[in-house]
Amino acid sequence: MSFDFDLFVIGGGSGGVRAARVAAGDTGAKVGLAEMDRYGGTCVIRGCVPKKLMVFASSYAPMVEEARAYGWSMEAGTFSWEQFHGTLEQELDRLEGVYRKLLDGSGVQKFDARAVIKDAHTVELSTGESFTAKHILIATGGRPLRPELTNANLGLVSDDIFHLPELPKKILIVGGGYIACEFACILNGLGVEVTQFYRGAQILRGFDDEARGLIAEQMQGNGIDLQVGTDILELRHAAEDEIAGKSKAAGLGAPMNEASYGRIDNGPEGPLWVKCTNGTEAVFDHVFFATGRAPNTADMGLEEVGVTLGRNGAVQVDDYSQTSVPSIYAIGDATDRVNLTPVAIREGMAFVETVFKANPTPVDHDLIPSAVFTQPEMGTIGLTEEQAADQEPIEVYSTSFRPMQSAFAGSTGRVMMKLIVSKETRKVLGCHIVAPGAGEMIQLAGIAVKMGATKEDFDRTVAVHPTMSEEIVTMKSPTRTA
Repeated sequence: MSFDFDLFVIGGGSGGVRAARVAAGDTGAKVGLAEMDRYGGTCVIRGCVPKKLMVFASSYAPMVEEARAYGWSMEAGTFSWEQFHGTLEQELDRLEGVYRKLLDGSGVQKFDARAVIKDAHTVELSTGESFTAKHILIATGGRPLRPELTNANLGLVSDDIFHLPELPKKILIVGGGYIACEFACILNGLGVEVTQFYRGAQILRGFDDEARGLIAEQMQGNGIDLQVGTDILELRHAAEDEIAGKSKAAGLGAPMNEASYGRIDNGPEGPLWVKCTNGTEAVFDHVFFATGRAPNTADMGLEEVGVTLGRNGAVQVDDYSQTSVPSIYAIGDATDRVNLTPVAIREGMAFVETVFKANPTPVDHDLIPSAVFTQPEMGTIGLTEEQAADQEPIEVYSTSFRPMQSAFAGSTGRVMMKLIVSKETRKVLGCHIVAPGAGEMIQLAGIAVKMGATKEDFDRTVAVHPTMSEEIVTMKSPTRTA
């Protein structure tokens, strides 16, 4: 049977674009790709890249005070969201252009349209066109979710935060995962009054307890009103008397009045009123839901053609990213395995090796380093202390201290370096860093952990002095055992 394409990719994010252009460029395969939105996907357009640029923007404010302690005569200025946002949009446009050029340069045929699957070898586009392909790759990514709450549509999600016409003065962030915590730190750093609700006992569930505890402490120390064990009961547009300050605002910052909220374009009726599980009420310019994500697989015809989906809509795949339909594969957030951009790219590369280079390559999801860009950052790889202790006897090496640069300036902020070590094999099972630049540090530490380095390998490495990271190789005695 002849096909229109050797490969048809659905989704123009990092994973899909990489798979498409490598298949076309390295193997000469005839490749088509459909993208219904902007090329670059979540990471480039509405995720990691704009978020990290916002992290950079938000980190400058405390530098002025620190510089004064070092003898510089400096005055704090004001942040212009309009100026920053304009430059941000230009950068995202540039990056999308790069992705388009990469596809063009590899000979991939692009379709700016939504695609659905009609059978094991056929895709249909929203333009009315239909194509056959020997292989179909699903790389549709994920989407943010709103909670099941009346009027939840009035709140923002992460896709919206980059398109605000102006910064709010007061915002409520609902959620305790990395997206919620990162944006709480970003907006706080840009001068927004931030309240954060999380219904659980501690933010950053799934990360090392000691590390997330320190981050929560630092976030509160930086002025974020972080309230755990708290959620929203009701949400609606605020009435005039509530805006004027008649709501019960105990425990939610300053009372509401005309000076303490910024009336910005949040729909025709202005700011939002919330009632909380702790009995308080408050008015915010915006409510931002960071309450989870789900795979973008709805209404694609997947189940109709026999592709098995999980409860959350995730495409079920084997170790080679193959679905229950042999000609259909899936990578990235659509599979809800490890939802990180570099992982999606690795999965795309492994797919090309397996299908187009006759080199069956399973995807390695073990020991993946990652970072949370809070302030301070967290870098992590391997097992948490809690996970490791449930698995085997361990030693814990941990230290927390005030780093030289900020301590000199009088800051009370602390950093943490932590190693989890197997008593039996001496291998480092986990490394967790909370510090400025932790994302940069964990990339390098991750190489050693991935290679199976032992605690003694770390000990034999000479320290780089004076640095924060030298503590990783100078902790000689365990802090505790489990």
